[in-house]
Amino acid sequence: MSKITVIGAGNVGATCADVLAKRNVASEIVLIDIKDGVSEGKAMDINQTATLTGITVRVSGVTNDYAATAGSDVVVITSGLPRKPGMTREELIGVNAGIVKSVVENALKHSPDATLIIVSNPMDPMCYLTAKISGLPRNKVVGLGGALDSARFKYYLSQALGVNPNDVEATVIGGHGDTTMVPLTSLATCKGVPVTQLLSKEKLDEVTAATKVGGATLTGLLGTSAWYAPGAAAAYMAESIVKDLKRIVSCGVLVEGEYGESDLVIGVPVVLGKGGFEKIIEFPINDDEKAAFKASADATRKVNQILKEN
Repeated sequence: MSKITVIGAGNVGATCADVLAKRNVASEIVLIDIKDGVSEGKAMDINQTATLTGITVRVSGVTNDYAATAGSDVVVITSGLPRKPGMTREELIGVNAGIVKSVVENALKHSPDATLIIVSNPMDPMCYLTAKISGLPRNKVVGLGGALDSARFKYYLSQALGVNPNDVEATVIGGHGDTTMVPLTSLATCKGVPVTQLLSKEKLDEVTAATKVGGATLTGLLGTSAWYAPGAAAAYMAESIVKDLKRIVSCGVLVEGEYGESDLVIGVPVVLGKGGFEKIIEFPINDDEKAAFKASADATRKVNQILKEN
């Protein structure tokens, strides 16, 4: 029997809860929000799809009642303001830091052994903040970024190749930002064949550029942050944890010497299983990707300095 709490019943949180329910990932899913009736209404809406989609999990919604989240195995934190067109993730840092700190403290009062998945923007600093204030072992705090960015990378590669995205294997590491993420083109494959043998350098450069601004592209089209892929990515991570699937997923985690960096949350490949990430996997990246990752780490560290000054 497992229990997952999703904090924040906005577009991303509600989508995450819906995907978890439709995949029957846990025996209980709790959706919590500070707005009266929102989480209750969305939980009811999800429950009313049961006879249409085969849901067997119990989904409940509560308003600011953290006691209802007690005993959660995984807590997904989506709380905070979303991006608006033209706004960077970093511009959200001040207001969202206060929100994330509050929800982390409340969640851990009732689920002290939970693994936390951080979705709130800017994700890397919010995950770093959580790792520092939670008192949890570093393996129990993971950030969404790489899982989402990798899904977008696979999508753009599949479009360029004209194939099903599920036949593409690709990973994004580095910061979860428009200029800081590092799509690993050198390691990407389609049914085992390196994409460098299937696409020109010019086309791969186009794919990389599109991946980096994937979130901003959607924000411009939608007028707010995307939610289907982010919500599904968070659910994918939560499923790997509660079911102990040991999937290799790129996540924002606190590194301690891996990839040459320390005291920093940044996206790297990890094995996600019961209790969080079991180990960090150091991929054999090329010199250009190493340099890009170093630049990403430096930029992410500067954003963390803004967090420390707030």
